[in-house]
Amino acid sequence: MASGRVTSVILPYTGAGVRNMNAAKGRLPDFLFIGAAKSGTISVYHYLKQHPAVFMCPVNECNFFALEQADWNSQYRSPVDRFYIDQHCVTTLARYQELFTGVREHHAIGESSPLYIFSRTAASRIKHHIPNVKIIAVLRHPVDRAFSNYCDLRRSGLEPIADFRDAIRAEPQRRAEGWGPWPFWFYTEMGFYAQQLQLYYDLFGPERIFVGLYEDLNRDAAGLMRRIFQFLEVDSNFTLDTSTRHNLGGIPRFDAVARIMVRPNAAKTVLKTVLPAPVRHRIRQRIAEWNTVKPNLDPELRHELTQMYRPDIDALQHLIGRDLSHWL
Repeated sequence: MASGRVTSVILPYTGAGVRNMNAAKGRLPDFLFIGAAKSGTISVYHYLKQHPAVFMCPVNECNFFALEQADWNSQYRSPVDRFYIDQHCVTTLARYQELFTGVREHHAIGESSPLYIFSRTAASRIKHHIPNVKIIAVLRHPVDRAFSNYCDLRRSGLEPIADFRDAIRAEPQRRAEGWGPWPFWFYTEMGFYAQQLQLYYDLFGPERIFVGLYEDLNRDAAGLMRRIFQFLEVDSNFTLDTSTRHNLGGIPRFDAVARIMVRPNAAKTVLKTVLPAPVRHRIRQRIAEWNTVKPNLDPELRHELTQMYRPDIDALQHLIGRDLSHWL
């Protein structure tokens, strides 16, 4: 079985997370956007930020509730997990509260971490800290989500296995070796939404949960956001700019170019000293677009995976009250 081992070393975990913030404690969120990953979550995060009555955590995917009581001996043991957690995430309540020091007269305070829907500990930690929180999820066909997840890690240079089927076969070994779950190594495991959401329904009740579909976002993003704003009890008539879609998928045309783009190197260090951030961002975007191609999923594998998900999709229909027969 392919192990998909990345050739680097595990760095010591320091829990550094987000630095240089005001030490004053802020309020905790009253709503959480819990995923699913690769279901338009980054786009929805940016749309939520546009609303003047909504304060969104400035660190997208800080993952606090999934990491607060993580078992560091048996989880997050891939060669890159600790590095990415140290760079992007928050593991202590004090630092998490610092993220919300910018809250003023906002009516709704939110945070977005797609790891929460999949995490085995996040829901109970959320209930412990903010028992009356509202929960938002947007779900994508689980096969499309899995393939997009795989392509995303391939594009970022994290996934070493060049064939999607082989990467799926590597999931049990990665689980046994303690990889992840973040940054989202378990492509097919993450698609069993009914199992994952049931815990949230049991803890928080259906009246505190909003579930949309990725198709809603693609078909009418403004309409989906109006429904979310109604759920959050803020002005649903606020006009959003939904013309930009964020973090669109694909795989690298050339792996070497992708690695140069995402890993530290001398050339990038020099460019940081001579080019302003907006210029660097535009250059990076242009190169990424040029180096990204849209792959096709093998129809036979799609059918095979859809049949695997069928019982969970049937259960999900009843749980969220949506007809999902088109997924089957």
